[in-house]
Amino acid sequence: MLFAPCCGSCGKGCDTPALPRKGEFIIGRVIKAMNNSWHPGCFRCELCDVELADLGFVKNAGRHLCRPCHNREKAKGLGKYICQRCHLVIDEQPLMFRNDAYHPDHFSCTHCGKELTAEARELKGELYCLPCHDKMGVPICGACRRPIEGRVVNALGKQWHVEHFVCAKCEKPFLGHRHYEKKGLAYCETHYNQLFGDVCYNCGRVIEGDVVSALNKAWCVNCFSCSTCNGKLTLKNKFVEFDMKPVCKRCYEKFPLELKKRLKKLSELAARKAHPKSVGLNSA
Repeated sequence: MLFAPCCGSCGKGCDTPALPRKGEFIIGRVIKAMNNSWHPGCFRCELCDVELADLGFVKNAGRHLCRPCHNREKAKGLGKYICQRCHLVIDEQPLMFRNDAYHPDHFSCTHCGKELTAEARELKGELYCLPCHDKMGVPICGACRRPIEGRVVNALGKQWHVEHFVCAKCEKPFLGHRHYEKKGLAYCETHYNQLFGDVCYNCGRVIEGDVVSALNKAWCVNCFSCSTCNGKLTLKNKFVEFDMKPVCKRCYEKFPLELKKRLKKLSELAARKAHPKSVGLNSA
């Protein structure tokens, strides 16, 4: 309490008569900077909060900053770019790659030093030419063309970041859920059915389960029923078409006689049109 220095960050006010708070006085290593004393863990860059004790710092407008933050602030004031390789201000025309700026002589492969092109690959903050990157065996995402460092999705003959393997219609990631493939594209179940599935004649919705094909139409299993009594029907049941909908045998028997005759005649006419008889020519 008598001789230990106060930390310029956590020890503000420890020189007042009030009792000091725990941790305000510095016991052990002391960082002397900016006309103050600091715990090593308290002396941090005022922009990115990185510890400066072993990195060094630059004084910038009364602030203690790490060198990369200082260079960024300096470049911002000059209206210039910062090189992503050396973190220094670029005085000449910068070389841009994926919205990042580089000194022209710093845009080179980390492994072989070869000058890079638009085919460059980035891995863990370092740039590589395509041959060097391929030798490292790192998979490339089929969507963003960037390396995949974590979990890989193998589908459609390609490899994908988990968040980039999405439905071609709604663009929502599958995140491990089932997908359906069509002409080289992946779809979620809902949009696959909407685009390529059968639509029920009765309810107008896409049929997600079994399809009942009857009367030249598609039906949901639960929708295929007698249009008069709503009794469930299957293809094993006998039914008659009336007003383009099925009618069970029991309801059909209750129809007026004239209506049944007319329906029978229409059915025979439709059968003749479907299977016309060949007409022979009389010889002269």
